[in-house]
Amino acid sequence: MKITPTTLPGVMIVNVDAIADDRGLFARTFCADTFSKNGLINYFPQCNVSWNPHRGTLRGMHYQAEPYPEVKLVRCTRGRILDVVVDLRADSPTYLKWTSVELDADQRNALYIPAGCAHGFQTLVRDSEVFYHMGEAYKPEFARGVRWDDPAFAIVWPLPPERLSDRDANYPDFQP
Repeated sequence: MKITPTTLPGVMIVNVDAIADDRGLFARTFCADTFSKNGLINYFPQCNVSWNPHRGTLRGMHYQAEPYPEVKLVRCTRGRILDVVVDLRADSPTYLKWTSVELDADQRNALYIPAGCAHGFQTLVRDSEVFYHMGEAYKPEFARGVRWDDPAFAIVWPLPPERLSDRDANYPDFQP
């Protein structure tokens, strides 16, 4: 595995180091020791999957509030998505900044998202599936979000949203 920083502190791209032969390929997608050596959380008590039949589906921007903030390891297992992270950590030098990474099932890359960041994605092709390792169990009373088009962040999405939940569309403007 190769772990590469992004423009937001603690947000990391995780690329596999595939070994290929005439049978196909083999690659490690997660290693607790490698994550620990890189200062990353390596305990994921919950995993989730999201299947999205339509191109342009937008999900997010979600996070879980204290005292149960979520670390996420996100991988696109079918199709392709633009994965977006907004830094909501008030003490961060990149507070209210965002970054994005294209996750592609063929590339087998993933994105590590630290606690204190909002996360969302948009599908770039039909039939995209996203698999999440979650660093905290879901606690609905602590589930929060910020709006995908909030001017406080000015996220640039590649497509107009074709599918968006009412909840995600109606988060109020962010108030720092």
